[in-house]
Amino acid sequence: MTSSRRRFRHPVLLGPLVASLLLAAAGCSSTDAAASITVPTPSPEAAAYCRALHKELPRTVAGLGRGGTGTESELIAEWGDGAIVLRCGVPRPAKMDDPSAKATEADGVNWLLEQPEDAGPRFTTTFRKAYVEVSFSTAYAHDASPLAAFGPAITKTVPSSL
Repeated sequence: MTSSRRRFRHPVLLGPLVASLLLAAAGCSSTDAAASITVPTPSPEAAAYCRALHKELPRTVAGLGRGGTGTESELIAEWGDGAIVLRCGVPRPAKMDDPSAKATEADGVNWLLEQPEDAGPRFTTTFRKAYVEVSFSTAYAHDASPLAAFGPAITKTVPSSL
């Protein structure tokens, strides 16, 4: 295991801090997550995990129904017309090498938190054989609790890399 991966070995539970960051992010941008969804190009092994995950994803997240992404790809899914977007098989984020990176845990899954300047928050799983990314539009950036909706499906279908 590389030293950059060890930084995420013990998840940081940031409840109030994450909520503060998400509240701040909500006022920073007006770009919607559905504006452009790029389909990842994972390895064959990661793609197999992603196909299994796709079958287990919840029909609703945070009261939002699952919608069409405009593509037949099993690597992406969205809820609430792009308010919440999941992409499976994304590359490992460079931010995981940053010792000051923020992380959180939701329903047994560890997540790296990134705040792009032009969008709502983006969370990427850590310690999984395929990286799963969940992005929120700014309209739903105030609450990280929707991440818990993905925990059971990810735990069931994307093995830990530890």
